[in-house]
Amino acid sequence: MATLILENLPDELIEQIQQLAQKHDRSINEQVINILKQAVEKPQKPLKFLISPETDPTWEERRKATSEILADIEQRRKQRQMYLYWLDSTDLLREDRDR
Repeated sequence: MATLILENLPDELIEQIQQLAQKHDRSINEQVINILKQAVEKPQKPLKFLISPETDPTWEERRKATSEILADIEQRRKQRQMYLYWLDSTDLLREDRDR
């Protein structure tokens, strides 16, 4: 492993590194290595969404239709709710006790 010697470091910078090292339970050497690794690592490219204005030409049209689609979903949910019979928890408990 190579050795790196730094000269003329400002006292404020050394204090900040010492505080970071204490905060993360590291030695000063480990903290400096960690800081250097973070500085050298390449930043990740921004995420490109599968569906976005850049990738889908119909995105704007579909975005405008969202409120209509949500209203349709709500209407269908209300229609189907009439046909559902929800069991009462009391009936279920009574059935379990009778077993």
